[in-house]
Amino acid sequence: MVEMTTSKSAVVTLPTDTQILITREFDAPRHLVYRAYTTPELIKRWWAGERGEVTSAEVDLRPGGTWRYVMTANGGFEVAFHGEYQEIVPDERIVTTDVFEGMPDAAALTTTTFAEKDGRTTLSMLVQHSSPEHRDAHISSGMEGGMQESMDKLEQVARSLA
Repeated sequence: MVEMTTSKSAVVTLPTDTQILITREFDAPRHLVYRAYTTPELIKRWWAGERGEVTSAEVDLRPGGTWRYVMTANGGFEVAFHGEYQEIVPDERIVTTDVFEGMPDAAALTTTTFAEKDGRTTLSMLVQHSSPEHRDAHISSGMEGGMQESMDKLEQVARSLA
């Protein structure tokens, strides 16, 4: 497993040549992290990090339901992602497809888990790409910096719900 960083609050590792694993601990109980992670009006508060503004967060949180997030980046361009929920265990696990609309042929399958211990939540996201090239493009996109910012904001939003 290749470790990319431990300098920020989330740890990004590369378990295989087609996977990205992101792990982040939050100072909030998992039901609040899950709520902030899955509620459209709350997603708008954290998902873009410091890189822009979320203009749309559509969530149909059920197996077979879809999601779509759109942001206007600070540079004035639009970025959008969408997917379909494959599995949902409330407060514990979400499995979804994940498509960056700028690379529609590079869909990934993301498994997100929420584990709580002593009132703190560990969120783990395993992103399974279909090829090493797609995984490497994801890594090269600058996703880590944006993800670190959005995870910090996710924690702030989750804590504000207490």
